[in-house]
Formats: sequence, C-alpha cells, structure tokens
Amino acid sequence: MLRNDTKGKVWTGEVCIADTFLKRFLGLMFRRVTYALILVLPTETRTNASIHGFFMREPIDVIFLDSERRVVDMTLLKPWHVYLPKRPARYVVEGPVGLISALNAEEGDVITW
Repeated sequence: MLRNDTKGKVWTGEVCIADTFLKRFLGLMFRRVTYALILVLPTETRTNASIHGFFMREPIDVIFLDSERRVVDMTLLKPWHVYLPKRPARYVVEGPVGLISALNAEEGDVITW
C-alpha cells in the first residue's frame, strides 16, 4: 500500500521493494505492471535516479522522492524512453498508469509505504 500523507490518499495495490543492484537493474522489465516497485537508491542524485523504459511492455507512472520521501518529480514513462528527474531523488516509485492520479500526487507531497 502507498499513502500520500499530505493529502490522505491511499493506493491499495501490492508494493515491492528493490533494494539491491540486481533488483533495481531488472526493475519492471519484461513484466506486466500490476504492482508498484520502489527502487531504493544508494545515494540521492539525479543521475542515479534516471530511468529507462527499455524492454517495457507498457507505459508506467513514476514518482521520484527525496530522502524525506517528498515528491520531487513525476512522469509517465513510455516503453523505450529515458527520463532524468528534474531534482535529485533517493527513491523511485514505479507503478501502473493511474498510480499518480490515485495518490493525487504533486511535488512536495510526502509518500509513504
């Protein structure tokens, strides 16, 4: 479950944590996106938080969070595209299209799991 603590909105889907290099590397490639994946990055940077849609089957919603879990950027990532967040991020939340709207997420909101 993901929660927008700022607005009290909840997304009740399954959440998985990718806290190793291999889990982050594989991400959602080659998978149907039915859950949210939280990438836990070793440091808070823009470069480490960049993502790609290579080998993705469908678009995904992506939310970038800083070390305090505040939203610093969001995007709809399409297959075979690359995205570099506007600001440094420590966590990247990848999920099905509609995740951002279900949480009513905006920059500055606090997202927890």
